[in-house]
Amino acid sequence: MSIKALQTKIGITADGAFGPGTLKAAMAFYKLTPLRAAHFFAQTAHETGEYKAFSENLSYSTDGLKKIFGKYFPGTLAEGYARNPEKIANRVYGNRMGNGDEASGEGYKFRGRGALQLTGKENYTAFSKYLNKPEILVNPDLVANEYAFESAMFFFDKNKLWTICDKGIDDASITALTKRINGGTLGLDHRKALTLKYYEYVK
Repeated sequence: MSIKALQTKIGITADGAFGPGTLKAAMAFYKLTPLRAAHFFAQTAHETGEYKAFSENLSYSTDGLKKIFGKYFPGTLAEGYARNPEKIANRVYGNRMGNGDEASGEGYKFRGRGALQLTGKENYTAFSKYLNKPEILVNPDLVANEYAFESAMFFFDKNKLWTICDKGIDDASITALTKRINGGTLGLDHRKALTLKYYEYVK
């Protein structure tokens, strides 16, 4: 899902630039209030590197694997997995989140995709039911392109995050949202700056 793809979907000129016009059109297309639109697009913009990455990059070095996924790679095991995203995903996500074991290949098939990195067969299954689109389970790449933002809205719906958005544009709300999405406050200043900027576009 590039910004051009989003712009085509919401019916405006696809110039690839995420500015006021795109945000207002997306707000109307997805039927979001100004508060919800500012929060939602600020958080998804941060999580995707300002809409550059809609699929999880798992090309880790040996050191990277030991540092980030150490418990899955004891001893020298990481050496056989380094720079092999498919093998890494199948090991790290195997037997978790509804996925089969490492040999099933489901860890890689259902790796993180979309504007908030939907991950795991369980979540993909729930999302496919939410949209009534069973083809998502056959072609999970749809979450990285056609349904990238819908998958993030599913996350907001499922976790009742819109109620936080509705409280307003302030530090407390942005911090609360960030903790629910990120599990901490990584990138909080950037998220705040984007939320304030986007709110100016749509209020």
